[in-house]
Amino acid sequence: MGLLTDPRAGNGVVIKFLMKWEQLLCATLYTNGILLFMSLAYPQFNDNTYFSENALLPGLVTNGFDEECAAKRFHDELLAEMKDYPEEMPYPWILAKFHQLNLDVYTHNFTLNNPLSNQKFTGQNIYSILRAPRSASTEAIILSVPYRSASSIHLTTAPSIALLLAFAKFCRKQNYWAKDIIFLVTEHEQLGMQAWLEAYHRCTCGQEGVLIAGDLPGRAGSIQAAINLEMHSLKIGSIDVKVEGLNGQLPNLDLVNLANRMCAKEGIRRTFQRRIDSNPKDQRQKWWYQFVTMLSMVSTQATGVPTGNHGVFHRFGIEAITLEGFAKTGSGSEFNMYNMGRVVESLVRSLNNLLERFHQSFFFYLLPSTDKYISIGLYMPPLASIIAGLFIKAFSVWLKLQENPETKDDDGDQIQQVKTEELELTSIAWEVLWTHIVGVATLSAPRLFTYIGVRFQLPTEDSVFLGMTCLTTLIFLATLCFKRQRTYETASLLYVVALIELATMLLCIAMHNFSLALLAAILYVPAALSVIPRKGNESRFHNLRCIPWVLLHPFCLACTVVAVYTRLMFPDYAFVAFALKWIQASKQAIVFAIIDTMIYGNWLYSVTVTVLLPTWLIFWIVVTSRPTSKV
Repeated sequence: MGLLTDPRAGNGVVIKFLMKWEQLLCATLYTNGILLFMSLAYPQFNDNTYFSENALLPGLVTNGFDEECAAKRFHDELLAEMKDYPEEMPYPWILAKFHQLNLDVYTHNFTLNNPLSNQKFTGQNIYSILRAPRSASTEAIILSVPYRSASSIHLTTAPSIALLLAFAKFCRKQNYWAKDIIFLVTEHEQLGMQAWLEAYHRCTCGQEGVLIAGDLPGRAGSIQAAINLEMHSLKIGSIDVKVEGLNGQLPNLDLVNLANRMCAKEGIRRTFQRRIDSNPKDQRQKWWYQFVTMLSMVSTQATGVPTGNHGVFHRFGIEAITLEGFAKTGSGSEFNMYNMGRVVESLVRSLNNLLERFHQSFFFYLLPSTDKYISIGLYMPPLASIIAGLFIKAFSVWLKLQENPETKDDDGDQIQQVKTEELELTSIAWEVLWTHIVGVATLSAPRLFTYIGVRFQLPTEDSVFLGMTCLTTLIFLATLCFKRQRTYETASLLYVVALIELATMLLCIAMHNFSLALLAAILYVPAALSVIPRKGNESRFHNLRCIPWVLLHPFCLACTVVAVYTRLMFPDYAFVAFALKWIQASKQAIVFAIIDTMIYGNWLYSVTVTVLLPTWLIFWIVVTSRPTSKV
């Protein structure tokens, strides 16, 4: 029984090794984890993409799309209509075109109640359904386009709508469709798509009463897959395949491979993260290219914000991607609506042939290029190596707490005593409790901040930003001005709790959003391992350890990330102009994160304030604790 109750029973070789080399072991694991992750970009450590589902291969056969003239005509007519509707969608024209194609045409109305103000916004989607002649509307495929008005700051999607109508005209002539095809034009970007999906599935993904999805007058079968089109010109030079979805979810890799294969079949240049595939002979240059592409995907996925309308499909078990076409810049070939129509036809024909949902390929992966992938079995070990140091550190500190050098037996050996009863367990439980209460309160605070801001006639962005700034400052002042004296043992046990909670949190996040967990681990693990609870006056420079933890406060860290991104986007700005731009961007980033949580169910803000912030507070308490002698 001693072996089961005492980890140091027996020879204790492993325990002695951990106690002696704990710092070196933690540093080695952290460094090796980062090096292992970087090495994944080497071609020898990743694999070529391939098809796992042979049912997708029919798209490789001869195509029949021949409606490029119709696409050009639709495009010219739409541009003329957009002049008469500079701020909204030309509903009558789109409805008329769908009716002329003899499709079932419907409109969908939705309402957004701004959760941080009393404003109300309305929108309308238009969709039509081509009923499958060879089935009873049991399954469906979606082809969607987000409408952007002439006054939109984003690139136009008028060519996408023209292509959508031309492809609908082509599909109307075919009789081999086994699935319904839904042609959907949404308003207000992802908001319109989210409202349509909630209405289609009769559910609410965000907070109740925020997005009123309404009802759909017409329905089709169970949606199997979706293709979102964002063509910005009638003649394109490349197609960017977008995969990142809400909360870091990704589509099945087979669908991504299918899109890349069909673009390659038509000779269209493919890109990922707006980077064209490069295949230099120098292995170091090839590694650098793939590493930058992989890092770009990691930074995009970590935000949890979809890169297109496809991103809101994944939570419903629907595989979806966005094909974004850009006009040619520089050298290279140019492709027209004929080529794009053939790509769309190939994709829809392959999806039409599926007998079951996507399940054979990967749902968790990283892409260093369009034809390479890194599976979860390869990228999880580096993250586990980085996080492992937290568990080793916690175990080492716990073992040191079990030692009592003042009590020895007749032979002079130390007696292993558990001194849990001597620790202030009630105090530790209270510290953990109130830090998490602060996190939950912060989650609900934005509504209070905006309510107070209305009294002072402040915009929503200013109210939330000032409220978060005041709350962060209050936390710093409260912990610094009202330092509570704690014994070394109490501070150490609190440190163990913080280490275990941080490690567990990172592992749980990695199961859903690997990129977010990786970036958080790279930033927080070194700072967490460097914490040393104060024991008497032995730590002369202990206050210097507070500096990195100030910067790692979630609010400060978010502002720092925005500052770096702002400088990269506007490198020529003077300091004053840059500072103003940075502050404005920080306000918008925080408000958008909160609103995304309330509307779409994006849990980046929720996880940050309810899990990461309390953990940060516990570490901060340990770092700023004043030592006291044990009574």
